[in-house]
Amino acid sequence: MTVVTITNNGTDRVGHRVAVSLLGVRVAAPVHREGGAGPSDDGHVLFEGLQAALPVNATSPYTVSGGKLMLDGADLGLSVDPVARPRFYDLVTADGVRYEEVARLHGAKVLATTVVQTCMRYDEAERCRFCSIEESLRAGNTIAVKTPAMLAEVAEAAVRLDGVEQMVMTTGTSKGRDRGATHLARCVRAIKERVPELGIQVQCEPPADLRTITDLYEAGARSIGIHVESMDDDVRRRWTPGKARVPLDEYRAAWREAVRVFGWNQVSTYLIVGMGEDPDELVASAGELVEMGVYPFVVPFRPIRGTLAVDVDGATTPSRDVMHDVTRRVSALLLAAGMHGADQAAGCAACGACSVLSTTGA
Repeated sequence: MTVVTITNNGTDRVGHRVAVSLLGVRVAAPVHREGGAGPSDDGHVLFEGLQAALPVNATSPYTVSGGKLMLDGADLGLSVDPVARPRFYDLVTADGVRYEEVARLHGAKVLATTVVQTCMRYDEAERCRFCSIEESLRAGNTIAVKTPAMLAEVAEAAVRLDGVEQMVMTTGTSKGRDRGATHLARCVRAIKERVPELGIQVQCEPPADLRTITDLYEAGARSIGIHVESMDDDVRRRWTPGKARVPLDEYRAAWREAVRVFGWNQVSTYLIVGMGEDPDELVASAGELVEMGVYPFVVPFRPIRGTLAVDVDGATTPSRDVMHDVTRRVSALLLAAGMHGADQAAGCAACGACSVLSTTGA
């Protein structure tokens, strides 16, 4: 029998959200994401009304019955509702490309795409250990380059047919000084011309020319993710060897410039729990980010098929105790600063599906 933590006020909502983020859940999830740039490989549901991306695991002690989360057959009093398959998935472009290959639904109201599905760092010696960005391409689940016109067409349909409210646009890293941001800006501009009300977050590595950050804002993006994954250089060299050659000071400079351009709490970065970083140091890093006005989007490492972390290293998820502790402490920092992911214009923190932080109110 699985041990359940119960607070004095009833079910430990956050504790169960941590558990299902690591153990997964037995549920039919019409909207799911497999592989890609990481760090999730999940089915999309509404957990107590909040967007959640949970591993679909046939061996999990958690299951869903009648819209309720069950643990070993016991009703936990928590609602879980699978996100319905969107109607825009049934469409194809004039060139015969399925809309689903151009952009995917994340959560219930978020459209997500990788505008360039290749990365200069995908050689085994350079690749981020948790990333499978090019595996999606090899599997035929997407196309290599999404054009601005194509993305605008799909975004318009997703808004019109399925009520999509925001969009996340990331890219594999290019060899140019912009690291892929120029094509991102072109895509954002085309989408905003077609669907001006759609909030857009862009994601890229720190560009060599920081003026590129202004270009992304002027194109129409209103939040930005510049993802470092860890601020421990030893961890970075092990897990993100190519990106680790970009010094942390370049990330800090990019974050500060992004906060200046996009505004306080419109900039975010992933911090991944479970890559070997000391939890106290990870929380301290989160504190530094919060002080800069950058939202530390804390997520657990979860194994994804086709990644070096799984296929070579045999890496596993962090413990529930560590994940719960880090989430609790980072949430306290965010709430003390008045920083809430839901206040971002668009993006991962605004969606919240891949992190437990939204369940805490942060």
